[in-house]
Amino acid sequence: MIEFNGVSKSYNGKTNAVDGLNLKINDGEIFGFIGHNGAGKTTTIKMLTGILRQDKGYIGLDNIDINENPIGAKKQFGYVPDNPDMFLRLKGIEYLNFMADMYDVDGDLRKERIKSLCERFEMTDALSDKIQSYSHGMRQKIVIIGVLVHSPSVWIMDEPMTGLDPKSSYTLKQMMREHADAGKTVFFSTHVLEVAEKLCDRVAIINKGKIIFCGTLDAMREHFKSDESLEKMFLEMTEHE
Repeated sequence: MIEFNGVSKSYNGKTNAVDGLNLKINDGEIFGFIGHNGAGKTTTIKMLTGILRQDKGYIGLDNIDINENPIGAKKQFGYVPDNPDMFLRLKGIEYLNFMADMYDVDGDLRKERIKSLCERFEMTDALSDKIQSYSHGMRQKIVIIGVLVHSPSVWIMDEPMTGLDPKSSYTLKQMMREHADAGKTVFFSTHVLEVAEKLCDRVAIINKGKIIFCGTLDAMREHFKSDESLEKMFLEMTEHE
């Protein structure tokens, strides 16, 4: 479970990038976070993961305050950032072992998980190569595998499908559904509204730092008295705001 209560963040004391955010993401659901560039999505995710500190409000993961107990909170989640260009001089397998070390995943279990995840994402043959030699899509996949190697209960993903080929994107969506169906939490941002429409149990739309809608797509259609696509409803809602 993820909870935001009255969370705000501004830069240099100017207009709030996130303004009075209230959200609760339940166990067992895929939750989509949608908004234009600059709407506040990445700032929200960076506060949730402890990269940024909010100016005010409460952020909790499985009832653990991210600021009061950052190590405890960070053990609960895996985070896929919006840029996979990291640790480029490491080989793929070195990076995955580094991530397993960070989360105290023992030898036999890590081998099993690395093998299973690499097979699902078709990365086994690339593990002995340096990450700097990978394509953007391969870098995205190795980051996702590294995030999942400790089997976190909460998945936090910032534009996770960016750069993935269709098969890998389909695999990730399958895994997100499996994770939520096992009673765990998936929170992700996306610009691809068709993905959100097909995959999410609920969505929130953020615009200029404020949540302007949170709920199911059926609730959104009921609100608009419309059978339009999420894309059209999103554009109408944000243009109106």
